[in-house]
Amino acid sequence: MTTAAPQRPDLARELIARAQASAAHRARRLRNQLNAVQLGQGRHADHANTKVLRRILGEHEWPGHRLVGPAAARAAWSIALHSDDEPDFQRAAAILLERAVKSGDALIQHWAHLHDRALINNRHQQEYGTQLLLRADGIELCPLRAPQSVDERRAGVGLPPIAVALESVRRRYTSDRHAEEAPAVVLAKAA
Repeated sequence: MTTAAPQRPDLARELIARAQASAAHRARRLRNQLNAVQLGQGRHADHANTKVLRRILGEHEWPGHRLVGPAAARAAWSIALHSDDEPDFQRAAAILLERAVKSGDALIQHWAHLHDRALINNRHQQEYGTQLLLRADGIELCPLRAPQSVDERRAGVGLPPIAVALESVRRRYTSDRHAEEAPAVVLAKAA
């Protein structure tokens, strides 16, 4: 990956600001700290974020490290990952992200997460076990293709074994549950 200054710092700032606002909203939603109006505002913001990222993808393909820098590339990934209302967009974004990975301009772990999310949102089994359902009674792995070989696939994209990832999510989820009451179902990711 490159460490040079991004070619488009303006896009970098916009992506980072949008992703940070969205992450703060999701954290408040996870802790049931939002009223109905705020939930609607969050959905509207997610749609606006998707629209902005769609425009950027149309003009530049994937906004990778060279174009916007690592932090903004991560922000773009987060926006695409949370574009759940537009599964076709997620699938297209995953294809562009994969091209960026192949050219050394993005992280393969980001692609694996987005690829899995797009598969799940298009009613297919995930490949890498990054997508989970958080429920009031614990976590559940979304449908997974060939579970017996998932650790091999995860290793191929630089992810830890599934047991390690699930334990990490369980610890995080348990600490959140003790602090605040968690919602019934939230789609999440396993590192």
